[in-house]
Amino acid sequence: VQLQASGGGLVQPGGSLRLSCAASGSIDSINTMGWYRQAPGKQRELVAAITSGGSTNYADSVKGRFTISRDNAKNTVYLQMNSLKPEDTAVYYCHARRTVLGTRYDYWGQGTLVTVSS
Repeated sequence: VQLQASGGGLVQPGGSLRLSCAASGSIDSINTMGWYRQAPGKQRELVAAITSGGSTNYADSVKGRFTISRDNAKNTVYLQMNSLKPEDTAVYYCHARRTVLGTRYDYWGQGTLVTVSS
């Protein structure tokens, strides 16, 4: 599975960005896709995730501001980020998980930098 992320950049506080992540390769059995982020000096953390059935999970810090969605036909997951804050500055990583015969496989995209600054 290959994950190609795009959409990062520089935005002012209060602004919006949309991240996209397209999956290719052995995409069958991908059940969960999502986004993690890692700020300088901090551990990577879950931002949002969505299952193939559409169930979502968000970090408390982004609830009400970020929305994750998924286009199964395009094998693409999106993260709409609104009301961005400086503390949202981080490298955002796309993530996908496949489950095959009870074994989980995790895949990561290359990371895209989001900088929130005036």
